[in-house]
Amino acid sequence: MRILVADDDPQILRALRITLGAKGYEVITAADGAQAVSRAADHPPDLVLLDLGMPGLDGIEVIQALRGWSRAPILVVSGRTDSADKVDALDAGADDYVTKPFAVDELLARLRALARRAGEDETAGPVVRLGTITVDLAARSVHAAPDGDEGHAAPRQIRLTPTEWKVLEVLARHPGTLVSRGTLLTSIWGGEHVEDTGYLRLYVSQLRRKLEPDPARPRYLLTEAGMGYRLLPDGD
Repeated sequence: MRILVADDDPQILRALRITLGAKGYEVITAADGAQAVSRAADHPPDLVLLDLGMPGLDGIEVIQALRGWSRAPILVVSGRTDSADKVDALDAGADDYVTKPFAVDELLARLRALARRAGEDETAGPVVRLGTITVDLAARSVHAAPDGDEGHAAPRQIRLTPTEWKVLEVLARHPGTLVSRGTLLTSIWGGEHVEDTGYLRLYVSQLRRKLEPDPARPRYLLTEAGMGYRLLPDGD
């Protein structure tokens, strides 16, 4: 199981990396909020341990960015003890909250509980259909129905670059919902690229060429002018 640990305290990062590694977890660390979002996009975690008071993007912004595309349980580990901070974190999408200083045994128990809950909730994963194209989020694959009437032919795989997949995945996990440009940029490239809308236009254009029957008149991957993008699959 892969765990992302995000905290700006190097001693805590080191201690958790050693402790969790000894328990058999694969540990990825991040020292600030933007790095946490970037590393989560590059190496999707099964669980996230997150401090709230980080430089750059704070913990709440990281939670909001991750919830744009990830269902991984998020355990906030923070020195903030005010109930308002806990409510804000949980409302943003966190699953649990532990205050610092914490007992390692309690932290490990909460991680096990979140992992069990995630396993119980996990299904085969949503499948999104765009006409003859199937996007399987669990398998991380995109296929088109065979050409012609040959029912025995295998579906044709549509190859996406890693970044094209990230853009599609964020949108596909929220079918029919407007996803803002800021959410997409932060989720995929980190907070330092929140103004780089040219990236999105480029990758959305590439996705349309691969997924739309008529890229010049998109039916599924829609632009909401000045706001963001919306994936409108069949049935929505």
